[in-house]
Amino acid sequence: MSSKQSIQNDAESVRPPRWAQRLMERITAPHLREELQGDLDELFHKRAQQYGYAKARRLYVWDLVRLMHPRLWRREPAPAYKPKPRYSPFNDDSDLSIFHPNMLRNYLTLAFRNLARYKGYSAINIAGLAVGMAVAMLIGIWIQDEVSANKHHKNYETLYEVKLNQTFDGKRGTQSALPFPTGDELRSKFPDFKAVATYQRSDGSRSLMVGDQKFIKNGIFIGEDAIDMFALDILNGDKNPFKEPYSIVLTDETAQAIFGNQDPIGKIVRLDDKADLKVTAVVAKQPKNATLQFEYLLPWHLMESMYDWVKNAKTDWRNNDFGLFVQLKDGIDPAQTNAKIKDVVLGHQANDANIRNLVKPELFLHPMSKWRLFSEFTEGQNSGGFIKYVRLFGIFGLFILVIACINFMNLSTARSEKRAKEVGVRKVVGSGREQLIGQFLSESTLIAGISLILALIIVLISLPYFNRLTEKEMAIEFGNPIYWVVTLLFTVFTGLLAGSYPALYLSSFNPIKILKGGIHVGQRASLPRKILVVVQFTFSVALMIGTIIIYQQIQHGKNRPLGFTKQGLISVNSSKDLKDHYEALRAELLATGVVVSVCKTNAPPTQWWSSNSGWKWRGASPEEESVIFTTIATGYDYTKTMGIKMKEGRDFSKDFTTDHTGVLLNEAAVKRMGLKHPVGEILRWANRDWTVVGVIHDIVIEWSAYRDVAPMTILFDENWVNLINVRINPAVSPSVAIEKMAPIFTKYNPTYPFDYKFADTEYAKKFYYEELIGNLSAVVCLLAIFISCLGLFGLASFLAEQRIKEIGVRKVLGASVASVWGLLSIDFVQLVIIACLIASPIAWYGMNKWLDTYTYKIRIGVGVFLVVILIALIITLLTVSYQAIKAALVNPVKSLRSE
Repeated sequence: MSSKQSIQNDAESVRPPRWAQRLMERITAPHLREELQGDLDELFHKRAQQYGYAKARRLYVWDLVRLMHPRLWRREPAPAYKPKPRYSPFNDDSDLSIFHPNMLRNYLTLAFRNLARYKGYSAINIAGLAVGMAVAMLIGIWIQDEVSANKHHKNYETLYEVKLNQTFDGKRGTQSALPFPTGDELRSKFPDFKAVATYQRSDGSRSLMVGDQKFIKNGIFIGEDAIDMFALDILNGDKNPFKEPYSIVLTDETAQAIFGNQDPIGKIVRLDDKADLKVTAVVAKQPKNATLQFEYLLPWHLMESMYDWVKNAKTDWRNNDFGLFVQLKDGIDPAQTNAKIKDVVLGHQANDANIRNLVKPELFLHPMSKWRLFSEFTEGQNSGGFIKYVRLFGIFGLFILVIACINFMNLSTARSEKRAKEVGVRKVVGSGREQLIGQFLSESTLIAGISLILALIIVLISLPYFNRLTEKEMAIEFGNPIYWVVTLLFTVFTGLLAGSYPALYLSSFNPIKILKGGIHVGQRASLPRKILVVVQFTFSVALMIGTIIIYQQIQHGKNRPLGFTKQGLISVNSSKDLKDHYEALRAELLATGVVVSVCKTNAPPTQWWSSNSGWKWRGASPEEESVIFTTIATGYDYTKTMGIKMKEGRDFSKDFTTDHTGVLLNEAAVKRMGLKHPVGEILRWANRDWTVVGVIHDIVIEWSAYRDVAPMTILFDENWVNLINVRINPAVSPSVAIEKMAPIFTKYNPTYPFDYKFADTEYAKKFYYEELIGNLSAVVCLLAIFISCLGLFGLASFLAEQRIKEIGVRKVLGASVASVWGLLSIDFVQLVIIACLIASPIAWYGMNKWLDTYTYKIRIGVGVFLVVILIALIITLLTVSYQAIKAALVNPVKSLRSE
């Protein structure tokens, strides 16, 4: 360091902080500044000698804080010989910045006066901004709930789910189902992992019994590492609850449902009438936005001891039926771990040429941060997921806010002629443009602040309904300081956004022209105002088109031919007792007269739970062994119970003893195999020959009702079943049928409650996300139209008032009410038509991109756009007509006399 710099630094250290000195000069009145500065400097040097310069500088800042009092800000009264300008609110404008407290106080005073003076326009502005802000806040709360999913987990950053990419029939697919030994392999051979937990969901089919009480609950068999991995909040019981072999962990909600207010720890719960389990812990229920949802947890070693098929899978690298959660050690790069583990499954199947060359299985880690919003994969690569809807509604929220701000801009610029003289006078007496901008921005910010209060009231009232609509448990975090900071910033941003254009526009007026009456600001504002109306209605019309297309797509899926009859069809979870007494159960159900058919399957009527490759048929190439076929296992009367029509051949029948090796194909399977005469063909699978006895029409049981139907094989296998499907007599009401069936199921299945599901209800669940998006879009669309119409109403009111003399002259000359109505309406109609013409291609492009994500989809027709244009015109005319007709009915003598 040079000597000159050293001397400069020493000088800085022996003087008060320069920033503090400058701040003092800004906040103190000129006639007090020199005296106060001298006193503070003198006191600083005394303290420096007594305490040292560091402490003296701190005390100088503290003294400065104590000086921040309004009496020290007041300017010295003007001399008697200098007259104070009549219209100036200050004695010395040149010395005041736009952020000075006196200026801010003046801005707020003027703002309140203008709000009180123009009550109608103020009410429209406040209502429009309040609704816009309320919608934006609700959408913001919803988005926050979505993006914060799973963040309550302590190890959020290091938790992953292991997934598997495989190629079947030339398509790369991604799944969570893995071979059982994968967990042990990762745990023992890869030091990157801190914890590994294998899991399998129980699909709600397990019975929990306590005394005479029976419950069906959704639980998970999971490895003991999961408790610490997910940092589950143990409210009561053992911190290591799975150390006992026969144990169960309940959520607090489940414990309350089963045991009431009793302490559940140590109590015995019987599982599936097979094992008595001791409650070892109670954990807090997971938040509703968490991916990992359960009502109870069971230790993994319990599953191994209870089920022989699980024991047999311990060394089977071909059975993909298990999930796997892992936690990486701190500092481990997941990309490097992916490279290490990707060939784990392939290494144990490398002897199979098809697996090695065609299927090419690869493991990879899917981080918890992407579980909820980035769950979709295309050709083995993450392609997004629900995040597309989160982004979409983020844009919707911004649109709504912009529409509300456009209302404010339009009405403010429309009233510019009313305030032109005010601007002119203020400029003549010395107000600078920055002061005028500050005044108008303070008005808009004040309106935004008032709107915020009203918006919060709207949000509080509507949040319970919004929660029911979205099936969430969202709340406003009033106790969170970050929430208030964001809310205040949001309010200021809204106020500045809404007031920016009016402030810049009004402050630009030439005072001389204004006071001479040579400027017509209303005409100057006409073009920008029209542009804003077009922009506003473009957003609203685009939302309307999108909402209608979403509704049409949902109905298209709901009305899709399913290939089976879902009405009057129920499924019941089976059990060992029901399997053992199936024939007796079936006979008694049919004897009641309320049931016409019964069958057993390995999946419910609207889903498939198993798929397999390795099928061989005549003419099949070795590569085609990788084709995946959906697999349904069933017994007799499957097509009768499901209401499926045979295309060729027959269903399984007791008249044919060879049907135990029979198979049914759907049309998609026949097409994929290239079979011209499928009935009687011999297929090879699982080291057995299977004879095709029939072909059914394609049935829609995919996880999405908008996907193509996959090739399907229906096997006769009465051992591989876990559900009973019942077809109710169409002449009997479902409630009567359920009432008569219940005691029969209870008789043969005493350890389970009679838990049944209607196929039509389960099929409707396939449309959950589409209906959620459709409902949210409809709400946003209606509110956007409401806000737009609110602004249009205010604008029409102002223009009618502005043209009142012209209307009076026209009426004196014989103009009818209809002609006056047309005169005031035609401009708005033209603007809305322009908005529709702009919005239509934008909406068409956006909705086509959305529909491209579906295989089974509608075609967007011209009719949608024509209907929306017609609706928009009707809404516009209804909104404008009130003000137009009101103006047309005014007595022309009265309107002309007012001149």
